[in-house]
Amino acid sequence: MTDVDTGGRDRLAVAVLAQYRMATTEQMHLILSPDVRIEQTRRRLVKLRSEGLIDRITLPQAGRMRVWYATRYGAQVASEWPELRGRRPPRGAHDRTAVRLGVGHGLTVTETALAFLQDARRRGDLCQPLDWIPEVHHSLGGGEAVIPDALLYYRSSGTDGTDNSGDDGSMLRAFVEVDRATMGPERLAAKIHAYARLHQYVPTPLPGARHRTAGQEPTREEWRRRYPLFPRLLFVLDGTGPAGIHTRIQALGAAAHDVALAGFLREVPVLAAPMTDLLQHGPAAPIWHPVTDPDQRVDWMHTRQASPGPTTSAEPGATGPTTAGHSPAWGVS
Repeated sequence: MTDVDTGGRDRLAVAVLAQYRMATTEQMHLILSPDVRIEQTRRRLVKLRSEGLIDRITLPQAGRMRVWYATRYGAQVASEWPELRGRRPPRGAHDRTAVRLGVGHGLTVTETALAFLQDARRRGDLCQPLDWIPEVHHSLGGGEAVIPDALLYYRSSGTDGTDNSGDDGSMLRAFVEVDRATMGPERLAAKIHAYARLHQYVPTPLPGARHRTAGQEPTREEWRRRYPLFPRLLFVLDGTGPAGIHTRIQALGAAAHDVALAGFLREVPVLAAPMTDLLQHGPAAPIWHPVTDPDQRVDWMHTRQASPGPTTSAEPGATGPTTAGHSPAWGVS
């Protein structure tokens, strides 16, 4: 067959912007084509803009940084592709003013995605650009919902260097919350309660629905329709200095002492890490603080539940997770 340009990277560029909401030129380059010169990425983006699929804003206060986003037409085109079918962009995602006003948080979320993508490439793990899905709606009933900043799919190749890609146990899923210190520590910590509610939420049968008959599955938690195990919860903390980060980690730790959260925290790893550590050492390093033991540091993929007693902290860059006691490992999710 004749070797033709099928527009694969053009398609991926539009899909990424439709899904991520926004990205700078450099971020798009590192997501799409880190193996080529950035000028090629610039030309690609300019071409897609001329076709009406994407657009950009310029931030004069940031050295005239260009921030790209999908147009309404581009998002409509991308929504017909199998990899994005059923995804609805957030309200205002195609509005220049909304993009400009949301650029601080939006670009930080994209930078967090890029940290996981680059780490997976270095480690030989599998995490593709579209495995980062922002703002997935999870209903709590009554018009309430949990909407994480992103849902991450990540397949680990294994700690021993062997490829376990055929093993379902190597698939990891995580809800990611990116906090830029725009809300107080208590409001941040309250998010754990929202995820605990999602963990327990069972939809109420619609009025008039038939009663369950023999052989049918009983009503169960809503999240089980999507995930074999509840995704772990990762807080990425940014927008403040070391003292502010420490305060926020301690607030998350204080929330974890609530008796109402005990069952949830036994089953679901909830971890927090500073954005600076994420970018400097990579997500796979033991930079994550379990909310059940904030003085401890572990890696996000091989966490164990902290148990009471002495702990040993590992510095970022250590070769493995640091755990306390001999409590059972959390399941891979």
